[in-house]
Amino acid sequence: MADWSELLAKNAAAYARVAISNIAREFPSGIHHTMTGPGDFPARPRDRTPVFYGSYDWHSCVEMHWLLIRLLRTAPGHVPAGEIIETLDRQFDPAALVAEADHMAGPRGGAQRPYGWGWALALAHETAALAGTGESQTATAAARWSNALVPLADAVATRFVDWLPKASYPVRHGTHQNSAFGLARALPHALDRSAAGDSALATAITRTASHWFSADVDYPAAWEPSGSDFLSPALTEAELMTRLLPADRFAEWLSGFLPGLASGRPAAIFRAAIVSDSSDGQIAHLHGLNASRAWCWRRIAECLPAGDVRIPVALHAASVHAGASLPHVIGDDYMVEHWLAAYAVLLLT
Repeated sequence: MADWSELLAKNAAAYARVAISNIAREFPSGIHHTMTGPGDFPARPRDRTPVFYGSYDWHSCVEMHWLLIRLLRTAPGHVPAGEIIETLDRQFDPAALVAEADHMAGPRGGAQRPYGWGWALALAHETAALAGTGESQTATAAARWSNALVPLADAVATRFVDWLPKASYPVRHGTHQNSAFGLARALPHALDRSAAGDSALATAITRTASHWFSADVDYPAAWEPSGSDFLSPALTEAELMTRLLPADRFAEWLSGFLPGLASGRPAAIFRAAIVSDSSDGQIAHLHGLNASRAWCWRRIAECLPAGDVRIPVALHAASVHAGASLPHVIGDDYMVEHWLAAYAVLLLT
């Protein structure tokens, strides 16, 4: 089985370096923008979103910022902490983050539903968690950043609360519209808000997720993967349910959802995906599928009751998928490197 802490210590600095580079790299850029008339298009990405303009697209840039915060909290002795703090102090300018909040609250903010929304709230949660680690220079800086992120987090939370009651059905495919992954990314921040007295987002997420997923049985995971998946529809749903159910109830739910796991079935979700061309942005997604599957398998193993026979099976699957994905995090084509490190850090932390 993989030694996750050793892999994190070995790779944390390199992941931080690639994130610092990515968030400042404005081009190439993929912008989703609905034009309302002639000339209605930003001259450049930074004109539209002055913080999250790098890393090829908005959500990938948010992921890279999350990565830096996460590593400051989980591997502070293995990353260039001073450089990260200096970089994030520049990035998290309060006025620029207000502009990001305005963009997210406006008509074009819906393009990030739910993937970018979920990552934005994951960033807010992670920054608040880092701010709560003590009175160090890092924690003090994180408190500044956390305060500056409040308008963006509020805007995204409002969008989630407005949307979820109207979402009759989940999206179950393995790309950005995947419902389970977006809700899982958002839920920790929602619980933070609930603890502070605002339960609207947590209630909306838990009610919707329960309605969508609690009765699922015999999921057709043998049909995975699709050709551009970076998420496993089956495993992301299971990962979300680890957050909503106690261990014994999750174990029971998983037995109905994927009844063959103990015997390695369906084989499709135990085999690493084959990536034939890392320069093709859609095929390159499959590197992310391997990394996110590894994370999901690890989460499932950690959330099953002690002694469950599926734990070693899940941990072995996590190792197989990690071995297929981690060598491609750095030094591969930019279609991979602008985002994959976030999934590596998600897995290793």
